[in-house]
Amino acid sequence: MQLHTAGHRRGVVAAPHAATVEDGRAILAEGGNAIEAMIAMAASIAAVYPHMNHVGGDGFWLIREPSGRVRALMGAGYAGAKATPRLYRDAGHHEIPARGPLAALTVPGAVAAWMLASEAAKANRGKLPLDVLLGPAIRHAKEGYEVPRSQARLTAEKLPEMKDAAGFAPAFLIDGKPPEAGARLKQAAFAATLEQLSAAGLDDFYRGDVGREIAADLERIGSPVTRADLAKFHATVAEPLSVTTQAGTLYNSPPPTQGLASLMILALFERLRVRQGESFEHIHGLVEATKRAFHVRDRVVTDPDRITIDLNQYLAPAFLDAEAGKIDARKAAEWPAPDARGDTVWMGAADASGLVVSYIQSLYWEFGSGCVLPRTGILMQNRGSSFSLDPKALNVLAPGRCPFHTLNPALAALKDGRVMAYGTMGGDGQPQTQAAVFTRHVLFRQPLDKALDAPRWLLGRTWGSTHTNLRLESRFDGQMIDRLMLAGHDVAVLDEAYSDTMGHAGAVILHPDGTLEGGHDPRADGGAAGV
Repeated sequence: MQLHTAGHRRGVVAAPHAATVEDGRAILAEGGNAIEAMIAMAASIAAVYPHMNHVGGDGFWLIREPSGRVRALMGAGYAGAKATPRLYRDAGHHEIPARGPLAALTVPGAVAAWMLASEAAKANRGKLPLDVLLGPAIRHAKEGYEVPRSQARLTAEKLPEMKDAAGFAPAFLIDGKPPEAGARLKQAAFAATLEQLSAAGLDDFYRGDVGREIAADLERIGSPVTRADLAKFHATVAEPLSVTTQAGTLYNSPPPTQGLASLMILALFERLRVRQGESFEHIHGLVEATKRAFHVRDRVVTDPDRITIDLNQYLAPAFLDAEAGKIDARKAAEWPAPDARGDTVWMGAADASGLVVSYIQSLYWEFGSGCVLPRTGILMQNRGSSFSLDPKALNVLAPGRCPFHTLNPALAALKDGRVMAYGTMGGDGQPQTQAAVFTRHVLFRQPLDKALDAPRWLLGRTWGSTHTNLRLESRFDGQMIDRLMLAGHDVAVLDEAYSDTMGHAGAVILHPDGTLEGGHDPRADGGAAGV
């Protein structure tokens, strides 16, 4: 599978797994539009990359229509009716568990967002039936998929946390042991669920037979999510956040996601007037902009129903000018690091009509809660473990409340006429990797494949780490590392030249002449393809 492709006239897709890339390309070849290709890919990626995402998780779309309008589809599941702080305290917990049934405390929102996407596809001349769109995923789940190296590694690493989670062992272990890379796993119950949805419609996931089975399994394992929670859930259409820069208008998803931080980083960096890519000023400037943006994010981003201020004030020129003025061009600011993890998939699609899609789908941590519902084969997310049990916290747990999301798909309408959808997995690394790819490709004019390949960094904690340092891939030049350390950055160089810790980034681009380009990360198992 190619990591980069260009010059296509009908459509292009990018995803972190080669089989999913081919499934999206096949939908385009069959006459489907970019939204239809993405629906097919969203189902497919759950069948072949389940450690990174599943339909028991959430999903967010940015869709740029041929008219130029950009809309956000928000599939953010809320906490179940029984998910009260008292439930956890009575069970002896001082914080919400990361694994097991009490971690599976939010409604899966991804499929509800697929429903809105399906309506948008039809409004843009989409005609392919649901059984065609879900067909590739059904085949992968029924016939099996080859376990990628990242799934094999993460299963072995995280097995102590998940071995007792309901349904995990029969779904993702072989003879009670983690599978080797290349081993074949099937998701038979998940295949049957997808077949039911293709026949009865996606709404069945919440208000039909599938919803009934999900609710029964959740009750059986002890999750706080009820049948009524599923039945009343709907995804929403929202206006994206946006900021105008010299390069063009940048869009990202609104709360409960951290899209605000991603936009702030790029708007602050522009104000630093860095002239040379891959320079100390480039890397240092983005790291320091990240610190300023995360300070704002952690103060204000929560369930949108509980936000009483206009977040656009943080994207206003006067505020951004003042924040940029607080960045020292030579010295690192002190950094109290957030503690965030995340495994996710970003995928992109674009077609000749002018549709451009940026989509992200996630379970939160690798394998989410670890709980696989036996009747449906659905792997449940642990997104709700980001809630706090502290009544004074910004994101305190309450039934019906949406948790904070690291997920944030990005899209840019550039002044040179290009439209670029881009994004990555990686928890707190998502805004940082987005900024790295965007600045390298758009501001400093690196070819897309080079921008995706170039060495990256991550500010903050990584899995199993107790410090809050700046981690760099080993391909960074020694002089760059020395300069960052002299500036006061707490630098740690990873052993790996290409590390999964840095996310799996990708992009698709609609050029003014109608040609289409796509690329995906060499750190992942996918690529890009078009017709």
